[in-house]
Amino acid sequence: MKNSKALLLLKVSVFLIFIGRAWQHLFWDAPYRSFFWDESLLKLVITGIFTISWKDYVTSSTTDNFIQGIIRSNGILYLIAALCVITINKTNKKILKFPIILGGVSLIILAVLLTKEKFYHGAQFFEHSIQFGLPFVLLYGYKNFDQEKLILVLKILIAVTFFSHGLYAFGFYPVPGTFVDMVIQIFGCSESVAITFLYIAGIIDFVLAVLIFVPKTSTYALWYAVGWGILTALARITANFYVEFPLQSIHQNLHETVYRLPHGLTPLVVIYLIRKRTSQHFR
Repeated sequence: MKNSKALLLLKVSVFLIFIGRAWQHLFWDAPYRSFFWDESLLKLVITGIFTISWKDYVTSSTTDNFIQGIIRSNGILYLIAALCVITINKTNKKILKFPIILGGVSLIILAVLLTKEKFYHGAQFFEHSIQFGLPFVLLYGYKNFDQEKLILVLKILIAVTFFSHGLYAFGFYPVPGTFVDMVIQIFGCSESVAITFLYIAGIIDFVLAVLIFVPKTSTYALWYAVGWGILTALARITANFYVEFPLQSIHQNLHETVYRLPHGLTPLVVIYLIRKRTSQHFR
């Protein structure tokens, strides 16, 4: 990628995704139990191969320690990937790309687990498109990747992420209580007003997913995505910050803001790429 500003912003975005998820996995929790405690999937394996009862399996401290170990191991992987993102360049990319690839694959698995936890709602998986897609885009950026294709791929990731998010805000799926609570906390409004606000935001997300592909409206739609993506990321810490215990509030919620900031930074990458392309046309 010849656009140094876009490449730097892309690296920052991928770093934030990995470091945010590392923070989550090393200090908090992740939905791996939704798989390892799924009786319909694993009961026959546990009772047949390991010859222990399902009840003993799910109540065993050994099982819990095993799951905790997987969560922490993934946290370490994300941390290593984040450090590789900072230091990767054309010289060392052959070595450092492997932790980034593994981190990207782990993000895909995490999105699948989050989807399973949310009753297999397709939007739950695709809402994380930017997060699990950017690590691979970054690696392609270090190749002589066609700029038009790069812009298209990034636009698709943005459109799918915002459209999927809009399906929840609009009410196609049950509106998450956390969405409603955040709006109420930030604006001090009633529940009905919060739901109406989210409904309108969902419609705008749908429109955005189309307008970023229309040449005359693309830049305007992308700037909206920058603002809305950053605001929705900051909402996680703003709505859950308590003056009574500030450090605990930050430690418990900031990672959610960190790995969502790229939802606003990725459209900015596309804006830089488009500007670079336009300036080249006029030379």
